[in-house]
Amino acid sequence: MESSKAEFEDVVRQAFEALPDLFRAKIDNVQIVVEEFPSEEIQKDMKVGKHNLLGLYTGVPLPHRNTWYGTTATVPDVIYLFRKNIEAGCSTKSELTGRITEVLLHELGHYFGMNEKQVRRALRTT
Repeated sequence: MESSKAEFEDVVRQAFEALPDLFRAKIDNVQIVVEEFPSEEIQKDMKVGKHNLLGLYTGVPLPHRNTWYGTTATVPDVIYLFRKNIEAGCSTKSELTGRITEVLLHELGHYFGMNEKQVRRALRTT
């Protein structure tokens, strides 16, 4: 299912705003970026093809931030959501909304310090 970038970003915003306040309050210095596909640099770094990645978290996970974090200019962490890849697996608006939410939660799990196995296990129980 295809959507406009604005429609997609609106669903992302709604998914973020639907997070419990407890989690949202702990998210600091994180930028959510919607891209059509992963850049060539990301593809190379992650060793994936253009169509193989739905999202990506880059930055310093929350548990690894200590007293030095933010004492100098600190670039934001980034959660990338790759719109065309997410849309490719969806045939309805409802599926798209669910997939966007799932990918956002997955990448936020990495922000909160979870490894891939932990994130996948947590998403299975929700």
